[in-house]
Amino acid sequence: MVIDFLNQGPKTYDSYEELFNDYYVKIFDELKLKGEYITDVTIVNNKTIHKINREYRNVDRPTDVISFAFLDEKSERELKGGPVNLGQIIISFEKAEEQAKEYEHSLKREMVFLFVHGMLHLLGYDHMNEADEKIMFELQDKILGGLK
Repeated sequence: MVIDFLNQGPKTYDSYEELFNDYYVKIFDELKLKGEYITDVTIVNNKTIHKINREYRNVDRPTDVISFAFLDEKSERELKGGPVNLGQIIISFEKAEEQAKEYEHSLKREMVFLFVHGMLHLLGYDHMNEADEKIMFELQDKILGGLK
């Protein structure tokens, strides 16, 4: 499992690479996924994620995290002789700071939550209806454990 960590901001973002790698392992352990997978993770500001959100989702506002899955079907995510690139996760650091304050938990917890949330989307989980939301959010909580 490999994260291609693309830092487009201050050096302080670099500290999240190791943390995300730890949770990458937790996600794959929890889901009992084996093999070589690659995920691109980029941390940006609100201006950048706003532009991406507008261009790709037709939503004219900044958001906290956007995931672009490179593979749509579960069968495409199965290994066929080499590493599989699951897709890209883009996280707004500024939005994470706002939400950490709003939800009264640490910035570390918010950043990890956004990473885990984005990863689950890349792995085919969604929250478009109540049943799927329940499954995805319970899995997120289990992976995050007691992270504050």
